[in-house]
Amino acid sequence: MPEHSDAPRDLFDVRDRTAVITGGSGHLGLAMASALVRAGVRVALLARNGKTVGEAAQSLRAQGGVAIGIACDVTSSASLEHAREQIATELAPADILLNAAGGNAPAATTSDTQSFFDLDADVAEHVVGLNLMGTYRACQVFGREMATRGEGCIVNIASMSGLRPLTRIPAYSAAKAAVSNFTQWLAVHMAQEYSPRIRVNAIAPGFFLTEQNRYLLTEPNGGMTPRGQTILSHTPAGRLGAPEDLAGTLLWLVSPASVFVTGIVVPVDGGFSAFGGV
Repeated sequence: MPEHSDAPRDLFDVRDRTAVITGGSGHLGLAMASALVRAGVRVALLARNGKTVGEAAQSLRAQGGVAIGIACDVTSSASLEHAREQIATELAPADILLNAAGGNAPAATTSDTQSFFDLDADVAEHVVGLNLMGTYRACQVFGREMATRGEGCIVNIASMSGLRPLTRIPAYSAAKAAVSNFTQWLAVHMAQEYSPRIRVNAIAPGFFLTEQNRYLLTEPNGGMTPRGQTILSHTPAGRLGAPEDLAGTLLWLVSPASVFVTGIVVPVDGGFSAFGGV
């Protein structure tokens, strides 16, 4: 991958790279995978459900892309190692790692009927494990290859709740705050200990309607909940995010255009993080 180019088109050239995407069958993960496929990247999708991730990979191949789907549990280093071996055999060693696996759980969410003191600590621990340790383990497994080669790009998915703790979701907010901190730590570590050509950054999506947060943002009749209405009123763009809104930032972070960018967390939030409420 060239470090610099005089042609703007070359700045964003990621053709013939191999990307691993954890949480690749999820709403946002698959949308970002589609953007990479359209840019000429070979994609390996990882997700727990083998059938679902296989269908997701097939949808990318139907777009003319090169894609495989692998059943993988990101909370298991052994499962990630097995996936790494399969990807190296079927595609190539990973040039790009996108950590999109994550999510919250209703049992780790406070409500009018469920106080913080009633939350299931085991479920909260699972939420932290999935979001933080799932990212941590994937970075260990696929980052080792990058360290050996002295080149690579890691993009973690953080969250608005990691920048500003949001009400109701204590475990998820804590985990995503840790992902942001870990992103910065790993960026420095990889550059200093292995190669400055290994870059680590994160994207912090604002509010995107997914199956994981639908119960918090929308009513059964399709209207917005009070929480959803509050979010919209604090988003200067005046709408929830669409999956394709992440594509441009992702392509920038994984391309030569951001060759001197590492250790940052980029909000893609319609201005939510900039708005003070007045």
